[in-house]
Amino acid sequence: MMDWVPVVFVIFKFLVLGIGMFFAIKWHYDQGKKGRERERGEVLRTAAKVAVGFVLALVVLAVVTFVLGRKLGLDLNFS
Repeated sequence: MMDWVPVVFVIFKFLVLGIGMFFAIKWHYDQGKKGRERERGEVLRTAAKVAVGFVLALVVLAVVTFVLGRKLGLDLNFS
C-alpha cells in the first residue's frame, strides 16, 4: 500500500505554486499595462546593476572557495 503523505504534500505543493504563479503573472501583467510610460533606461540601468552584482558575487564566492580549500589543504591546481 502506498503512503498517502507524499502524495498529499506534492499535490498541495503544486496547488500553492500554481496559484502563486498565476497571481505573480497577473500582477506583472497589470503593472506592465499601467507602467508603460516609464523610461526604458531606468529598467536597463537596474538590470545592469543586478548583472554586475551577480558577477561580483560569483567572483567573491570563487575566491572564498579557493582560499578555504587551500586552508583545508586541498590540491586546487588546474594542471
